[in-house]
Amino acid sequence: MAKLNIVKVGDEVLRKTCRPVIQITPRIKTLLDDMIETLHDAEGVGLAAPQVGVLRRICIVECEPGRLFEMINPEIIGKEGEQEELEGCLSVPGRWGYTKRPMKVTVRATDRNGNEYTVTGEGLEARAFCHEIDHLDGVIFTDCAVKMLTDEEMRALSE
Repeated sequence: MAKLNIVKVGDEVLRKTCRPVIQITPRIKTLLDDMIETLHDAEGVGLAAPQVGVLRRICIVECEPGRLFEMINPEIIGKEGEQEELEGCLSVPGRWGYTKRPMKVTVRATDRNGNEYTVTGEGLEARAFCHEIDHLDGVIFTDCAVKMLTDEEMRALSE
């Protein structure tokens, strides 16, 4: 496994639409392994393939240790409720903003073994699913933010 470089806002790869994964190859499995290592090293809760420069419909989400979702070709198939919470992104370091997301989200995806599954997440997990799947379509959380924090508000948060 290898730690990958996380692409930062301004890189055009973050604005592109990712291609579906047609076949799960050893290369795709290695990418998943490397993304997991990169996510853990960065202490994030989610990571999408374009954030490491790969334009494939792959993302991972781990909001609590041991509850890791590897999502190949994920699709949101259900949404309920609404939440407005603070959100950040590994590709937008040092910036936070409030976004409106569904409170509950159901996703259909494929795992590394080619098995299709569905998962429902609530709260932070629902936000993370939406956030990472947005990346696959070239959308960054700042596009969805209802309010970005000012530098002063950011400083107050870290105190």
